Amino acid sequence: MSTKSIARIALSLALLSGAGVTLSACNTVRGAGQDVSSVGHNVSRGANASQDAIQRNTNASPN
Repeated sequence: MSTKSIARIALSLALLSGAGVTLSACNTVRGAGQDVSSVGHNVSRGANASQDAIQRNTNASPN
């Protein structure tokens, strides 16, 4: 094999590896974003439920 062939193969492997790492990182970041969003929705629902319970138990009017 010539030096150019080896360099071409090494470059191809490096590009493919980089593409694989980049694509898996995007998927991981999207998944983390979905997890954070889910936690935010759950906290919001819990806060609304607590506020509703307080209003029912104290006969307070909503703001």
